[in-house]
Amino acid sequence: MKPLNNLMRKLLAAFLAVGLASPAMAFDLDSDQPITVSADSARLDDGQGIATYTGAVELAQGSTRLTAERVVLYRSAEGLNRIEANGSPARYQQPVAGGEGETDARARNIVWSATDKQLIFEREAVIEQNGNIFRGDIIRYDTEQRVVTAEGGEDTGGGSGRVEMIIQPRGNSSGSTQ
Repeated sequence: MKPLNNLMRKLLAAFLAVGLASPAMAFDLDSDQPITVSADSARLDDGQGIATYTGAVELAQGSTRLTAERVVLYRSAEGLNRIEANGSPARYQQPVAGGEGETDARARNIVWSATDKQLIFEREAVIEQNGNIFRGDIIRYDTEQRVVTAEGGEDTGGGSGRVEMIIQPRGNSSGSTQ
């Protein structure tokens, strides 16, 4: 692997580790806080364990929020194990560990998997946190290993097609985005 790619991975991991520091920072299934969902319409297939919500969907657990045009929840005998959200874009927000700011992530598709212990942001993914910005076509975060991987997409003329980051200097506490 190229040294620049290793550096980019290390910077990205440090950037996201602050806000997505543990499995509990995503949707915490061990939490005593309920997950609430509101939408324009809903369909529950109890036999398959699938609930589909459409139209201005808002999902929340404590301070963690997910908004999208469509959200599908998958349940097994053990409980909720997967959330898929689609939108133009779908949006995932959660407080940064330590209470200093918020992680604001957007992508056309967002998937949270308890089984794989991953948060995946696909298609036009952007993650902003305290003035730092990260863009890529696909951004995967392993909530257990705390490993981030990112991929660029094809250059369609609207951008470089590459992974891009803006990292604020350590002394910048303004939290403003550029």
